[in-house]
Amino acid sequence: MKTKLFVITPPFTQLNTPYPATAYIKGFLNTKNIESVQADLGIEVILKLFSKKGLEDLFNYSRSKTQYPTPNSQRISALQDEYLKTIDPVISFLQGKNPTLALQICQEDFLPEASRFAQLEELDWAFGTMGTQDKAKHLATLYLEDISDFIVECVDANFGFSRYAERLGRSANSFDELYEALQQEPTYIDNLLLSILKERIETIQPTLFLISIPFPGNLYSAFRSAQWVKKHHPNIKISMGGGFPNTELRSLSDARVFEFFDFITLDDGEMPIEELISNIENPDYNSYKRTFLLEEGKVVYKNNSLKHDYKQSQVGTPDYSDLLLDKYISVIEIVNPMHRMWSDGRWNKLTMAHGCYWGKCTFCDISLDYIKIYEPVAANLLCDRMEEMIAQTGENGFHFVDEAAPPALMRALALEILRRKLAVTWWTNIRFEKSFTKDLCLLLKASGCIAVSGGLEVASDRLLKLIDKGVTVEQVAKVTRNFTEAGVMVHAYLMYGYPTQTIQETVDSLEMVRQLFEVGVLQSGFWHQFAMTAHSPVGLYPEKFGVIKETEAIGTFANNDINYTDATGIDHDKFSFGLKKSLFNFMHGICFDYELQDWFEFKIPKTKISPDFIFDALQEDDDFNIKPTAKIVWLGGKPFIEHFTKSKKGNSWEMMTLTFHDKKESFSIQTNKKEGEWLVEMLLKISVSNAKIYNYQEVKANFESHLEDFELFWYSKPIKTLREFGLLVL
Repeated sequence: MKTKLFVITPPFTQLNTPYPATAYIKGFLNTKNIESVQADLGIEVILKLFSKKGLEDLFNYSRSKTQYPTPNSQRISALQDEYLKTIDPVISFLQGKNPTLALQICQEDFLPEASRFAQLEELDWAFGTMGTQDKAKHLATLYLEDISDFIVECVDANFGFSRYAERLGRSANSFDELYEALQQEPTYIDNLLLSILKERIETIQPTLFLISIPFPGNLYSAFRSAQWVKKHHPNIKISMGGGFPNTELRSLSDARVFEFFDFITLDDGEMPIEELISNIENPDYNSYKRTFLLEEGKVVYKNNSLKHDYKQSQVGTPDYSDLLLDKYISVIEIVNPMHRMWSDGRWNKLTMAHGCYWGKCTFCDISLDYIKIYEPVAANLLCDRMEEMIAQTGENGFHFVDEAAPPALMRALALEILRRKLAVTWWTNIRFEKSFTKDLCLLLKASGCIAVSGGLEVASDRLLKLIDKGVTVEQVAKVTRNFTEAGVMVHAYLMYGYPTQTIQETVDSLEMVRQLFEVGVLQSGFWHQFAMTAHSPVGLYPEKFGVIKETEAIGTFANNDINYTDATGIDHDKFSFGLKKSLFNFMHGICFDYELQDWFEFKIPKTKISPDFIFDALQEDDDFNIKPTAKIVWLGGKPFIEHFTKSKKGNSWEMMTLTFHDKKESFSIQTNKKEGEWLVEMLLKISVSNAKIYNYQEVKANFESHLEDFELFWYSKPIKTLREFGLLVL
């Protein structure tokens, strides 16, 4: 019997775009002509819940179950007719289908308001008088969050838009608590999920049910889904894969997990799934790739397949068919333009390179394959995939979900996008390394790159060295400046509580961050508290980092986050609120003049960082030496040419005026006739639309075969002008 797969992401991940794992797997299965259907049950549950019928049922259910526990839930219940009237138009608006509703929403007497609106400040400074759509989106987001608060208070305490029962999945060393929750009657939200699942299973009739679990917040609903299928369709085989098992379940030994699942696969899913299909179709096959299963009542890990994993060039183009692409909801939780990119807009997801080309950071899972095995995808193949996905989805926005996109590949991709004249918008995650020169950032911007995110982590050179980040704070400042000046937004991941980090270093790190925002080279950031994970160098060799594991015991279920004691004995938790509050204000461009002490309710030491440290770091001139292998690219078009004669003291020279029309403005340069003719010919050769890329040495040699003194010409005023308008050295 031929296998048919049903591949799901269980509730909840993002509202605005599907998590890409199922699309990646479906794209691979297409290359093997294996039939599959995918679904994002998260968005399907949200749409069923946040509808007129859904809210009617919700309010009826809440009345039968509880006295409203807070004034807020009493208020929402009292306003239920207003919620029922507005919910369908609001959801339609957030799906991009009802733009005129923005005018109503912005009147601020259309939506019912509960506690989330209490935090609302004057929004004109954020959205201006023209930003009606964005302002309305933000207000509609607060409206949905009010309803979410009501659900948590009155219906299901585990509800959350981008996570569900996350507490049960976080650091669940033992399966006991989750197992016990699964023995209870399904909750209201569970029943919504299971009603959708029932309909899908009966329609599709799969032989193999794959559940991708990217985060702890998907774990509970994944088990609920598997439990229902096991009970009602015991003939369907069920397998779990994804980010959560890849990091958390590598030492799994609790047999009760296999009351719900038949298989759990680790790391890249393509080959393990292909082997599972072979086992289902032929019970004597008995060859598995990185797969947990139950044999004679015991959990066993089988990795006896002789087949190699697929190369990135072989896994196919992610396939988004079956997903409700026009039904996703764009929300704006925070008005910061960079921060909103995670929740606003539908992004096609792609990966430039498997793994991380750096692979040294001591807090990171560098011992695991998803980081350790680095394999880039060729730029022309990436562009092929982008064009395929644009044709399929109708969307030309791309989020490259790399651990850290390699600068050389980003350059090659940008050149290929420009050569093909693709109009795309894209963003990705990077390391703030010195390869990101001013010219490379301009090239990336020209190709459609609008934002980058990267790990600054702890803004302290001692700790960056201990982390083995391979960057300094000064270098980060220069790179963020290069991106910002090119018009590319920058988000920084920040960390506090790293082993041996002192209070002084936390304060100094905050001061560095304050200065980066004040000089305008960072647009967005987020503070994470350090977590010690089992597969990172800190987790594997804690003694090298001045920390002690609280226990050496390995959990029978999840095993990733490790409890530890730091030699410093500092309570880093207490810094959380002050760091996040200060950052929230810096992202809004305010409060730079506050004393750092003002953010904390306990005494902190004064910073030892010079108030102009970042400003001074950005004054240093960059190195003007050009490597012979540096690529020379012209982003502009052909010039309009005029000839004229220049006379002085009885001598005359034939001259040329070259007029260029940039997208924003027109400009002219003047040269003598011979240099001008050479320049016009060379600009055609080094145009970004050409397949061949010339390097500095080749350009120099070409010049010197016709004329003399290339350096004098290269550093002349006409070339300096062209450098300002798109003549790039990469």
